[in-house]
Amino acid sequence: MSIIITRKEEEAGQHKLRLQSERIFARRRKLIPNALSIFTPATVQQASGAYLTDADGYALIDFTGGIGVLNAGHCPPPVVRAIQEQAGKFLHTCFGVAAYDLYLDVAERLVELFPHGEATKVMLTNSGAESVENAIKIARQYTKRPAVICYTGSFHGRSLMATSLTSKVGYRLGCGPFAPEVYRLAFPDFVHDNLGMDEDAFTEYHLRKLDEFFYYYVSEKDVAAIIIECVQGEGGFNVLPKKYLQGLRRVCDQHGIVLIIDEVQTGFCRTGKWAAYQHYDVVPDISTWAKSIASGMPLGAVIGRQHIMDGINPGTIGGTFLGNPVCCAAALATIQYMKDMQLNERAQHIGSIIRRRFEEMQKRFPKHISNVRGLGAMMALELSHEGDIRRPNGELGKAMVQRCHEKGLILITAGAHGNILRILSPLVIEEDVLHRGLDIIEESLAELVAQ
Repeated sequence: MSIIITRKEEEAGQHKLRLQSERIFARRRKLIPNALSIFTPATVQQASGAYLTDADGYALIDFTGGIGVLNAGHCPPPVVRAIQEQAGKFLHTCFGVAAYDLYLDVAERLVELFPHGEATKVMLTNSGAESVENAIKIARQYTKRPAVICYTGSFHGRSLMATSLTSKVGYRLGCGPFAPEVYRLAFPDFVHDNLGMDEDAFTEYHLRKLDEFFYYYVSEKDVAAIIIECVQGEGGFNVLPKKYLQGLRRVCDQHGIVLIIDEVQTGFCRTGKWAAYQHYDVVPDISTWAKSIASGMPLGAVIGRQHIMDGINPGTIGGTFLGNPVCCAAALATIQYMKDMQLNERAQHIGSIIRRRFEEMQKRFPKHISNVRGLGAMMALELSHEGDIRRPNGELGKAMVQRCHEKGLILITAGAHGNILRILSPLVIEEDVLHRGLDIIEESLAELVAQ
């Protein structure tokens, strides 16, 4: 889908009423609970590649990718065909009632991409939160221990256990009581909390804090699992120091703790590798997946070492819709499309462009941009008052989402204060479209700070 948005059209779009979009949001206000989040003022009637067309016919560049779901782009043709073909065969049986090759084919592809030790097994789910829920159940049964350690800034979903693990208070408000035996450790956020140390010293400091944690808060003998993101998604695209994850692997091995890496937002080429953990020379015991695995069809996965996955009680994992055949067909086509399009290499290239442009913007707006960070094409720009990273500017983040939408770009924020612009554009985005989207960010920021 090739769409060129001219400056004249953009200016006209800022002033013309979006009547159909207003109609949709009026219906939404009437029918949908207010608590269901609205991240952007956009609507959609059609989408392809890195573009979507809103209800009023305006073309919008997509820098959200459905919150990291559309690494292969909107409606990749091979995926659409696979969905259509499978829908004409059978839509559902429940894998426990009548087994089928599609589920097993997906499992084989995942084992090939993400081997966990000498032998690996796979459980398919419907979502990232479901993957996390099941990963915790598996770890607890295998270790016969109750406790789970998670991190500040983490996001693992909105089901009961996932909400218990998720850090941001706004996602948890009024939802308790939460799952018991969940303990939270400070994420080793080098950008915000380095205390003047270099990264090696900072890493050693946080590994010592973990040892102290076992002494003061929960014994390592009671810990079933530690769950962590290599790059925090909702938390603000905070990148985990490499030596910390390597140290964490050693700690888990020493104490018989299951290391769970949450790859729901980071997986499937987003960081320039199939898994973010592959940047760290570490293999988890269990990993959790969803989002871009099937180009938007509801599918997730729990991948783990065979002896762990088989070390649990029959009937304690499962579900009616897990590994739906249409979703499995979409996943197989998506993975092959990612290989054919060389999306890992593409992510590295896209990420380098975004980083360079963001660093140029930081030089231009030093009083408003305090940091640029990310891994591969998972890039973020942090907005702060007077360039002070300790003074987050969430108001500017919110205004940027609105202004960029008016100019033909949708993007979303991250972080506890909503001051971090995060880029999750489809990895199939054309380079000129990518630059146009980055131009819109720079133009919008210039206009807003001038006010």
